[in-house]
Amino acid sequence: MSSSSSTSRRAAFALSSLALAAMLSACSMPRLFSRSGPSSAPATTATAPAAPQRTAGCLSPAQVDAWLAAYEARKAAANPPAAMTPDDADCTRALFQQGLAKRHGALIGYKAGLTNPSVQKRFNSDQPVWGALYSRMLLGNGATVDAAFGARPLYEADLLVRVKSSAINQARSAAEVLAQVDQIIPFIELPDLMVDSPAQLNGNGITAINVGARLGVRGTPLPVPADAAGRDRLMAQLRDMNVRLVDGQGAALGGGKGSDVLGHPLHAVVWLAIALNAQGIAMEPGQLISLGSFSALLPPRPGLRATVYYDGVPGLQPVSVQFR
Repeated sequence: MSSSSSTSRRAAFALSSLALAAMLSACSMPRLFSRSGPSSAPATTATAPAAPQRTAGCLSPAQVDAWLAAYEARKAAANPPAAMTPDDADCTRALFQQGLAKRHGALIGYKAGLTNPSVQKRFNSDQPVWGALYSRMLLGNGATVDAAFGARPLYEADLLVRVKSSAINQARSAAEVLAQVDQIIPFIELPDLMVDSPAQLNGNGITAINVGARLGVRGTPLPVPADAAGRDRLMAQLRDMNVRLVDGQGAALGGGKGSDVLGHPLHAVVWLAIALNAQGIAMEPGQLISLGSFSALLPPRPGLRATVYYDGVPGLQPVSVQFR
């Protein structure tokens, strides 16, 4: 990719970002959009992204193969270069995702990461990032998982939504998102930061490693009401809910409010729709979208049972994982 085309792409995205920020200002959304501009090509979907345009700082196929080998062996991989740019990170992520798709099944959805300001601060970032989810990454409620499920394993309270309509790609508010999903799904994500020195990762590094996607445990879906009044109630409940992460004895492990994720958890989907479009990708009906962390990222330990409760959302049942 030439430097002039990259500059033009970013300028176009900056303009669209300003328009969107104005549209969403009434929701008090934080700064969300500053990466590459919208693609002029139609958005598409596939089990793996198309071959990326190479950038100077994109990892080589051999380097990505070494990452994949380490990922499969649950061993730490080399950190991405600290000087990696956003375009380098996008290119590296695409190569890494192609390898993950060959090993971990069909594309099943996407995850928005760094959607919580406290998590952004940890990785010296001021905006979200995204990764892809594959079918063999998702486990059922109550699953038993090795505490060492990855090289740098963590767990967090999260939430999934299931896409109902491709119109979600044009959603620009929480209400528009909720109208285009049909399920809210309890979720404990089990990410793996996978590199030698996770503390040295920044937003670009997190992007390059597919936002640490490794595993996740999903609970019982809550259907989204078909009527507008019911959706309005659910939207307020999701914003105001108290998310509790507790151990097997009920002791608090962490948690937060629904509004900790970009002011409203469904704002993560608004950001994701625009970010994916910038890569020429669209969400499809049936895909699952991870909204991000309502708790701190915590290290698992053998014998721990972790459960997430979503207080204030009637019908949204707890979800648990057991570590061995």
